Amino acid sequence: MKWKQSSLFLVAIIVLSSFAVHKFYVGMFQMKFVPQKKELHITTRIFVDDLNLALEKKFHKKTFIGEPKESKEDEVLMQKYIAEKFKLKIKGQAKNYTFLSKEMENNVVICYFKIKELAQITSLEVENSILMEIYPEQQNIIQFDNNGEKNSLLFTEDNFKGMLK
Repeated sequence: MKWKQSSLFLVAIIVLSSFAVHKFYVGMFQMKFVPQKKELHITTRIFVDDLNLALEKKFHKKTFIGEPKESKEDEVLMQKYIAEKFKLKIKGQAKNYTFLSKEMENNVVICYFKIKELAQITSLEVENSILMEIYPEQQNIIQFDNNGEKNSLLFTEDNFKGMLK
């Protein structure tokens, strides 16, 4: 199982750091529970051209995430889209996460989020359908580090919900 997770992670890194034009549709989502701070840290990596296309389709407005013309409204729409497509439940309760910041790395937008005031995480339900309305072949990889115990999930159009323990 560890070999599978490592291979999946390696493939995702190679794909996400590929050339400006890509033929693979993969999003990477890393979550780490930090017990000392009682927080869940979330990092997302999504191809920016695909994200802008999804935002345009959803909100019927051209957006410029990662470009000099990017507006505050573009960022708000991005946050709204991610919140609708990427949902978390801890112990069966829906949890909202706080957007911290974003940065660009080549053609990938990296977003940082967190959830505060968590004593522990015994189960984490994840729903992730980001970009699947545009690309049926989209795959979203979740990696979860819960106090050193690592788990992974692979989401597709047919299977975009899962449980991490």
